[in-house]
Order: sequence, then structure tokens, then C-alpha cells
Amino acid sequence: MASYQRHEARDWAHEHLRGVANVVIPSFTADLKGLNEQGIRHDIRHEIELGFSGTLMVSEVAITLPEYEQFFAWANDESRGRLKLIHHASFNTLEENIEAAKIAERNGAELILLSYPANFYARTSQDIYDYTKAFCDATDLGVMLFQVPHWGFERVHPSDLEAPLIRRLLDDCPNIAALKAEGGMPSIMGWVEAYRLFSKDVVVTMPLEQYALALAQLVPIQFIGTSDTEYYGGMIPRIFNLIQEKKYDEATKLYWQLTPARKARAAANSYSSQTQFLNRMLWKFEGWLNGFNGGPVRQPTMRINENTMNSLRQALVKSGLTPTDSPNGDFFVGRHPMDTAA
Repeated sequence: MASYQRHEARDWAHEHLRGVANVVIPSFTADLKGLNEQGIRHDIRHEIELGFSGTLMVSEVAITLPEYEQFFAWANDESRGRLKLIHHASFNTLEENIEAAKIAERNGAELILLSYPANFYARTSQDIYDYTKAFCDATDLGVMLFQVPHWGFERVHPSDLEAPLIRRLLDDCPNIAALKAEGGMPSIMGWVEAYRLFSKDVVVTMPLEQYALALAQLVPIQFIGTSDTEYYGGMIPRIFNLIQEKKYDEATKLYWQLTPARKARAAANSYSSQTQFLNRMLWKFEGWLNGFNGGPVRQPTMRINENTMNSLRQALVKSGLTPTDSPNGDFFVGRHPMDTAA
């Protein structure tokens, strides 16, 4: 149960949605027939150790609704209020996403990141409005709109969620509390427009650290999320905290230090502008390099090859970080392997 009422979502976000939120991807048993409890609990503890304030409970993997409920319940029990758990509304249909939101509400979620199903073909802003409002009306949790090219909404407007549509949704859905603004990427104009028009209403976040850590030195940014910032270990929360303390020179020095890793990550993820989908196996490997559980991922999944694994590892070393010295093959086993579900 959230600590706020539906009509208080925006006030809650302005006060409490702070810091850096990354992602946690479910860990599975070796036979892929169930979830790996120890792997999941390890990842939640590691999130807290690295200084993340929240995490997205990734759902766009091959996971059932009952399994997602167990995933959330274990994470909630392990975090005990020390980590904001963000529900990932990325299931197959509106109805399934509403059901999943109810699960998240019961198991400690404090915010929802709203995605749109792959089979949702919006032809007009009204189509997007109708889906979004129906979802928001069905939950008492705060919702973070996600303005990004992945949905294919550029057919409606090049910003992916046009400003008049966002304004209408904010006026009609009081539990929209945040806006993850990547509209029109790789341009940052979508974020600039969103921040200029809506930051007094809701928390406007730029999740991509390469932009956010620069922009936060020019305008107030209280929250970065959600993205695969666990690839850099605890560095992004550390740099962001320095910026909040106005220690810009120190923050900028660390920012430049991460350049080799940043470039390797960008190269490894360069496929996404064509696929409009994220390689969760790759993201899970990024985390494993910095102490997260890793482990097998269910099919269908995108893959990761040896050259990419080596490039990501070597770039961390060049950036002054210390990735695991375990061989790449150990990633597919995980730090806390579990043969089968109990």
C-alpha cells in the first residue's frame, strides 16, 4: 500500500521522488521453470548498497502475472522501505496491465512506469489519451508517463507524446506524478519542452545519465530514472549526489572518467533505435559485471556475444572501475544459482 492517497501523488513525487533509480531484472532458476528467490533478494540488497534510491521491477521479460507478484513480494520484503519499487506496466494488454498494477499496489509499489503494448497501434492523440486515461483511472498509484520513440507514436507527432496531449492528461488524471521525457530522441528537445511546460506540475526526469548529469548542473533535477545505470556500479548515484551538493567540478571530473564505459554501453545498445526494444540479457550482464546476480534469462530473448561482453568489461576497467574477474560464462549461471523452484 502506497504511503499517499491518489490525489496526493504529485505532492508525494515532488517531495519523495529523488535520487537515481535503475532497473532490476528477474532472476530465474537454472531450469527456467521458476524464480530464483536468493538471486532476487541479492539484487535488491545490492541496489541499496550502491546508493540507488529506487528501481524498476522489469516486467518485459517472459514472466507470468503470478510470478511477477512473487518477484515484487520478495523485493518488497527485502527492501523494507529502503528502496522505492517502481512497477513496470509493460504487459500484453490494457486489461493485463491493470491487473498487474493491482498486484504491484498490494506488494509495495510506490510508482508506476507506464509503457504501451507492442500491439497497440495508436493512430491519433485521442487513441493514446484513451489508453492512458483508462489505465490511470484504474490505479491509486502515481503514474510516470513515458515519452519515448519505442511506442511508434512519431506517426502521431514527432515528440512521441505531444505537449497538448500531455497537458490534457495532466488535467484529467490527477495521479500522473512524473514524466520520463525522452521524446524525439536523440534530440533533447522533448525533455526541454517537457521541463519548460510541466515541471511545476510533475517531476520531469531525464533517465539517460549522459544528458541528465549535464542538465542537472543548469536546472534543478531531483530524480534520474529509470535506466541501466547499474552498469557503472554506484557511480551515477555518487555523481548525482555531488551535483545536488553543487560540487560541480568534482562531479564533472567523475563524469568524464566514465567516458570509455559510456561509449561501450552506447555501442552495445545501438540496436535499439531499429528494434524499438531493449536487450534485457545485455542489461542483466551489465549489472552482473558490478556485483548483481546475473543468471539465465528465459526465451524469447535477445542475446549477447563474447565481443560485446569483453568490450563492456574492458571499458569499465578503462573508466577506473573494478568489474568482476569471473569469466563471462559465469554470468549465465549467476551468483546465487538455484537449480529449480522449491
